[in-house]
Amino acid sequence: MLALIGKEYCTVDSNGRFKFPSALKKQLISVINNGLVMRSSIFGPYLELYPMAEWDIEIEKIKKRLNPYNPKDLILIRKLSEGNKIELDQNDRILIPSDLKKAGGISKDIVLISRINILEIWDVEKYNEVNDCSTMDYVAYANERLVDINND
Repeated sequence: MLALIGKEYCTVDSNGRFKFPSALKKQLISVINNGLVMRSSIFGPYLELYPMAEWDIEIEKIKKRLNPYNPKDLILIRKLSEGNKIELDQNDRILIPSDLKKAGGISKDIVLISRINILEIWDVEKYNEVNDCSTMDYVAYANERLVDINND
């Protein structure tokens, strides 16, 4: 499984493109030629960027857990599989599709944040609002959820 590391700031140009950071590209060098998939997150105003292999794993999980003959599951299947195939251009830029740009509230300045095997793409202002206003007690929650991490 891929494990990405990093937090990188980028600027989106007037055409909706941004230069993909070289530090992240180096980490993805073995899989980037297979393409990437970008989708809107269901958890907040940000986008998710998957290497194709990780996208395939995600889709398999969805297929195993959700029933396409159940109307509620079908809605979730549609939402979770609404991805756009993305490729880097010759200048290592990524084009954010306009519908995703709107869904993520992306303006000019963005931040790419590793989330283990994928990247989150946030508008910087929205990201700062979420992080600055968080009422979550990270230490208490980490202690609750990860206390036995070394015993696994």
